[in-house]
Amino acid sequence: MLVSMWHFIRSGGASDFPFSVLFELACQGQNMYGPIWDHLLGYWTASRASPDRVLFLRYEEMLADPTGTVRELARFLGVAFTAAEEAAGSPAAIAEMCSIDTLRGLDVNKAGETGLFFKWPHESFFRKGVVGDWRNHMTPEMARRIDAIVEDKLRGSGLTFTSIPTLT
Repeated sequence: MLVSMWHFIRSGGASDFPFSVLFELACQGQNMYGPIWDHLLGYWTASRASPDRVLFLRYEEMLADPTGTVRELARFLGVAFTAAEEAAGSPAAIAEMCSIDTLRGLDVNKAGETGLFFKWPHESFFRKGVVGDWRNHMTPEMARRIDAIVEDKLRGSGLTFTSIPTLT
């Protein structure tokens, strides 16, 4: 999340903004939206209290099984796929239509920009879409530090992040 946020900030005009600064702000729980762990815990708690109203998805799991995630989302929205839709391959077709590669390739997302004060190119909303790119930006020590902070902040909540192999 930090690496993607850093690339996004830089695409909006702050091209000289160092990753190390964003990393330190995140470790201190400071950014314009507040500590990320507060947001995670808020949605996690809401999903546990009202599973019919809040669906908690993990990006890594979505990437590992996009078709299964589409099925889960359809069930959550109360529009589960029929046997005929399943047989026709609708869940897989929707997953493909919503894939980052498909969305990145749309003309509307290749040109233009958005924003009032900062201008973000539409293409900046679609980066790599892979797991594990943090290794290209963080040292092992940085990774250990942020992992320890997040583990501490989430302790006792039941919310964990397991190691999922890098997907490409």
